[in-house]
Amino acid sequence: MPVAGVDIGSLSTEVVILDKRAMLAAIIIPTGANSRLAAEKAMKMALEESGLSRDDLQYIVATGYGRVSAPFADKKVTEISCHGKGAFYLNPEVRTVIDIGGQDSKVIRLDSQGKVVDFVMNEKCAAGTGRFLEVMAHALEIDLEEMSRPAPPTVNVAHISSMCTVFAESEVVSLIAEGHPREEIIKGIIYSVVERTVSMARRVGVEEKLMMTGGVAKNTALREALGESLGFKVLVPDEPQAVGALGAALIAAEELEK
Repeated sequence: MPVAGVDIGSLSTEVVILDKRAMLAAIIIPTGANSRLAAEKAMKMALEESGLSRDDLQYIVATGYGRVSAPFADKKVTEISCHGKGAFYLNPEVRTVIDIGGQDSKVIRLDSQGKVVDFVMNEKCAAGTGRFLEVMAHALEIDLEEMSRPAPPTVNVAHISSMCTVFAESEVVSLIAEGHPREEIIKGIIYSVVERTVSMARRVGVEEKLMMTGGVAKNTALREALGESLGFKVLVPDEPQAVGALGAALIAAEELEK
């Protein structure tokens, strides 16, 4: 019986529709200024993609910071549970999940059954998140795609001491003025995010296998640097942004089975 998961994030909103745990639709759209409208729009698009109507859905679970903006949801669940559930479904060997979204980041540790046993979350500021990378890219006058390209090992790392988005942007502007090559500054930005992420991961006892979710997982340079720092490969699903919505849909299926 069809169920849906809705993940309303600060920058993007995702909807996944499942039927007997098989994916019928997966939609990702920008959240914009109105999270409720984004949720409604993403749901409509997912229903169109799956060939279903709203009445066909037997249970809906909402997650993400904007989950309160989904009045049509039968249940609202935290992102921690949903990202853990989605990652474990995609790969039952996963024991650590690192989710870096638009405005927060989190590290989740799972047991052999896929249950969350510990987590740490940064939600106080945008440090080390997708928004942080966007601001740095703007300061460098480049797009995020250029920031995603891994730099050759011969490129030096420009030191960026602050993880505060405002202060780090000032540091980047100063490095540009001092004549540092753009590649060195980009590498410095990537390494600063990696250092913060690894510090968070060690607080919960990072374990292999590790999966990275969220939009920042698409940054090749960052995930490669993260893997090098941790000492093992970082797994990334085909669509890392949809993992939270997938987990929400799986929880909806479980609620329906009850």
